[in-house]
Amino acid sequence: MSTQQNASTSPDFRTMGAGLAERLGALRRDLHRIPELGFDLPRTKARLLQEFAGMPVEIHEFDGWSAFVVVVRGGGPGPVVLVRGDMDALPVAEESGEDFAATNGAMHACGHDMHMSALVGAVKMIAEQRAGLAGSVMFMFQPAEETARGARRMLDEGLLEVAGERPVVAWGIHEMPYPAGTVHVRVGAQMASNCQLVATFKGRGGHGSAPHTAIDPVPAVLDLGQELQTLVTREFSVFDPVVCTVTQLGAGKMYNVIHDQASLGATIRAVSKGTTDRFGSRAVEIAELIGRIHRCETDARFRVNCPTTLNDPRAARVALDTARSLFGADRVVEMEQPVMASEDFSYVLEEVPGAFLFMGALPDGVDPDGAPQLHSPLARYNTGVLGDQAALLAALAWSGELPRV
Repeated sequence: MSTQQNASTSPDFRTMGAGLAERLGALRRDLHRIPELGFDLPRTKARLLQEFAGMPVEIHEFDGWSAFVVVVRGGGPGPVVLVRGDMDALPVAEESGEDFAATNGAMHACGHDMHMSALVGAVKMIAEQRAGLAGSVMFMFQPAEETARGARRMLDEGLLEVAGERPVVAWGIHEMPYPAGTVHVRVGAQMASNCQLVATFKGRGGHGSAPHTAIDPVPAVLDLGQELQTLVTREFSVFDPVVCTVTQLGAGKMYNVIHDQASLGATIRAVSKGTTDRFGSRAVEIAELIGRIHRCETDARFRVNCPTTLNDPRAARVALDTARSLFGADRVVEMEQPVMASEDFSYVLEEVPGAFLFMGALPDGVDPDGAPQLHSPLARYNTGVLGDQAALLAALAWSGELPRV
């Protein structure tokens, strides 16, 4: 079953999405009021499962945490397609001013309430049309995206075997503060890797008035901060970018004490595996050299929290063509540059070819240049895009396997 063959018999998902829009908006508001963190999302999961009561779907739960998969079986043989939505919120006290704002100290500041609601809409549409579907669709409801650990754990616990055979293509989508209803896709790297550098220098403490009697680790930390920026600009091409931001510095609490230990933490983003790996090895090497120069013991560690989100070129083209078919070319943007934030759907795309898309969800009347960004306590998203977002996910789920090259 080719994508082109499926497209010719595709249901009118956009009309179906419009019919579900009000219900999806109500679901989104319910989910937004009950944000939960990490792996354990009992209220969120319970509210979602209410939507599937009595539906002709299979529910596969994962032991010990809130992950689950909804499988819709088609009326005939064909491939398995995976579609994903994330469920967890952030430990951010909401200041959005919405009348359905959360009050428990957490917040869906990254739009995951939108993602879940649109995914539910896609389940409903595919289930309604299942007799004409060749194959199966598995809808992945994933906790712990914000910790970059949920997707990897679902994979480790057998996600790709849930439907009886491995999926041939995987799709995901994320809200962004772009004009409402626009779809943004890039061939290749859509988002960056998420890496962490932690370096600790141990010296010998002493009195601030007599540094010559101590081994001060603070100059080592300061040197490393400077050298990391030189590393970015002198050893890596601007056409294969890397971003290194020092976000943590620590060296005790007393101003007149030379403390025996100082540390630095940084976040690193890159859009290729080669750059990610090379930056990590060089950063650790430089930290160890600086430690020796300053007579300090050094513990430097580089960790990849999640890899680059790489869109399969065929999948990216299918996504662009599907979005244009649904909404018109004026609402679809083929991105020139990746976004340097990260996404743990990247782990799924390492196992299954597919693509990650962005859906613009800027609220009406908000200037894009001044809009609060993802993770802001002021972040707001346009519920009015949910019908179209669900339709896009359903259309991608229906499209079947990727074209052969």
